[in-house]
Amino acid sequence: MVLRSCWKSRHKESCCGPAPCWVLLWFCVTQFVFGGGALGESKNVVQKDAEFDIIYNDTVTSENQTIYAFNHTVSRNKSEGVRVTVDVSQGFESPILFVVRQKQAVLSFQIPLILRGLYQRKYPYNHVGRTLCQPPTRVASETQYFFVDVSTLSTQGTNYQLRVSRVESFTLHTDKKFSFTASPSQPQYFKYVFPDGVDTVIVKVNSDSAFPCSVMSIQDIQCPVYDLDNNVAFIGMYQTMTKKGAITVQRKDFPSNSFYVVVVVKTEDEACGGPLRFYPLRPDELIDAGNRSKVIDVVVTPAIKSEVYVMGMLFCLGIFLSFYLLTLLMACVENKRMKKREVFQIPADMSPAETAGKAPASPYEYGSFADNGSTLSSEAITDSATSTDNNYGYIERSLDSVGRSRHESLSSVEEDDYDTLDDINSDKNIVRTKKFLYVADLSRKDKRILSKKYQIYFWNIATIAVFYALPVVQLVITYQTVVNVTGNQDICFYNFLCAHPLGALSAFNNILSNLGYVLLGLLFLLIILKRDIVHQRALVRNDLNALECGIPKHFGLYYAMGTALMMEGLLSACYHVCPNYTNFQFDTSFMYMIAGLCMLKLYQKRHPDINASAYTAYACLAGVIFFSVLGVVFGKGNTVFWIIFSVIHILATMLLSTQLYYMGRWRLDSGILRRMVYVIYTDCIRQCSGPMYIDRMVLLVMGNIVNWSLAAYGLIERPNDFASYLLAIAICNLLLYFAFYIIMKLRSGERIQCLALVCILFTAVVWGLALYFFFQGLSTWQKTPAESREHNRDCILLSFFDDHDIWHFLSSIAMFGSFLVLLTMDDDLDTVQRDKIFAF
Repeated sequence: MVLRSCWKSRHKESCCGPAPCWVLLWFCVTQFVFGGGALGESKNVVQKDAEFDIIYNDTVTSENQTIYAFNHTVSRNKSEGVRVTVDVSQGFESPILFVVRQKQAVLSFQIPLILRGLYQRKYPYNHVGRTLCQPPTRVASETQYFFVDVSTLSTQGTNYQLRVSRVESFTLHTDKKFSFTASPSQPQYFKYVFPDGVDTVIVKVNSDSAFPCSVMSIQDIQCPVYDLDNNVAFIGMYQTMTKKGAITVQRKDFPSNSFYVVVVVKTEDEACGGPLRFYPLRPDELIDAGNRSKVIDVVVTPAIKSEVYVMGMLFCLGIFLSFYLLTLLMACVENKRMKKREVFQIPADMSPAETAGKAPASPYEYGSFADNGSTLSSEAITDSATSTDNNYGYIERSLDSVGRSRHESLSSVEEDDYDTLDDINSDKNIVRTKKFLYVADLSRKDKRILSKKYQIYFWNIATIAVFYALPVVQLVITYQTVVNVTGNQDICFYNFLCAHPLGALSAFNNILSNLGYVLLGLLFLLIILKRDIVHQRALVRNDLNALECGIPKHFGLYYAMGTALMMEGLLSACYHVCPNYTNFQFDTSFMYMIAGLCMLKLYQKRHPDINASAYTAYACLAGVIFFSVLGVVFGKGNTVFWIIFSVIHILATMLLSTQLYYMGRWRLDSGILRRMVYVIYTDCIRQCSGPMYIDRMVLLVMGNIVNWSLAAYGLIERPNDFASYLLAIAICNLLLYFAFYIIMKLRSGERIQCLALVCILFTAVVWGLALYFFFQGLSTWQKTPAESREHNRDCILLSFFDDHDIWHFLSSIAMFGSFLVLLTMDDDLDTVQRDKIFAF
């Protein structure tokens, strides 16, 4: 009976047109399967000639099967979609199977359509609408036939409604918005053909409602089209979306010069950051998902042309190369000024103090904090200076002995020679605990040894950069490859409305804008090299100002800062190859380095002998990065982690405060508690006396207030972006110390030269503008990819750069300006003796 039914079916089809042999074979197999599998069972097969846009109300049982035969004309130059809609309103014991047989494709689905969510939850849908895949035709026009088979295993009759209609607006047009409605059981897809002269387009999808969560997919013109929640990720490019979605599509990726835009509504909203509403009590319980229809707008716009790429690259290069030109111009002016100064060169036998003029004897001539209710007398200040001279003989030291070893090779200096005061340990305790300290008191070590000590900063950071950058580059290349191969656009958090691809890179503009860090970091290194060469030449000719005046010139930290700025550009570019929370540390690691090195440089200016070694400094920065990684991985909502971090933060602040207050002349050993109790008893209980070092105490009290407040904020709020929170701690401490340094410099009677003042004002303005663009927040990996895309915005500069690119431009300029401030802020002291320069 099954074979006879197959024969009858074949005979009936002959009146409507030939059917391929494989279609008949497949049909016979379905007859066998859905007919119960027994040759002895009879089944009534009815074939009807059907028409478009007519609703067919029929009943199906296990005893009968209905076949609807349709035909339509397909043109090569016109794409027309066909949509099958089925509605079953009443209950039934077994599902109804609908099979659509086409010339080159077969589509099947059941009613109810069961779609699965998380934890294998099942959502049934009785109303299903599917668009048929339309394979391209090679002839100008032809008539194609397709059949809709309806069958079930239910012995009871089940009513259904079937409607087949044409999709008039199946082809999308450039720059024309099209609106439609989709649901989990009624996905939609449309065709787009690249027009002549357009190689890249951006497909933008928008909706007024964030939920239900949906998926946007770009697929090649081939059958089958994957348009259900459980298979939409099988092929092509796809991304989840709430209100916004955008995918850049290139012609080279689609040989047919066309593609499908597929929109699928998900069964649950968890992928888009929504709640999980249903928790079934039984594993096989069916859940009514309710109304999950969503109105969506889609528009396809041409992407930028190659001329815009060239303009963007030239603009980027032009901005930063102009700094090179300006620096060269200023260097020429400075050289001319130096040549004029040589005409009026000062005699070699004249004292530097006589040429520089009288410096103030103490900061208290210009007003300072009160010392136990009164200021010190001039006799006390004189005694302090006399004590310095008597203890160390600094002024009587022969200048010949200072300059005699300048020609010696630094390679002869051993690491063990760093501390040259081992034979006068008692003097260390005397000099570093004096009431007033001068730079001469803290720059007594051999300059060769200190120079090599600070050069280690540069060589260490260069080594760190190599070992850190190589695996980073390898990893982000892997990330980009995974994105390109899988098509999963949710891996990377781009600003998809302004992500311009180039080659295998998805967002070339975000990478290009980091060029400023590299170029300006290199320029800063060149400036430091020039200053270093000038200073070395001055030492060779025993220039008194270079030997005994001004802030001691140690350039190792400057070299490390320039290298760190260049590495920040490289690693930020690597991060923006595929930005996400797992590699955000690439973008922040050298920011911690830069903040730490700037604080060390500020401290080194007035305390060159007691500044931290490179090994200690980088070990501490490694600890910061270690906590940054732990915070990103485990810190989100983890109360235990935040308690531990806050305690460590506060303890580190107290230890550093003690180190700075006592200038390193304290010991952390078993007797520390006994000494603390003794100090509290003598200074607070037996007699209430103020702090000996008032200026230092003011700085450290303010620093502790800021850090304790930040620790409390972190413990209470527990921000998701731990890396940025940690960076904020570093920046706040750097700004606090810089403000203290400037205030103390001015209170000490020193002045800020015009160049340094211009750098300060320029840098402050640029930092303000940079932070404005930074807080625009075009994407965020603290949310789901779909929620992140709600913050996406169009390009605002040259149709190529977005707000975050402008942040890269401005922040690189601001960092370069900040480095110049550190370099030039003490140029006014170049002719002042070091025993007249206060250490604060």
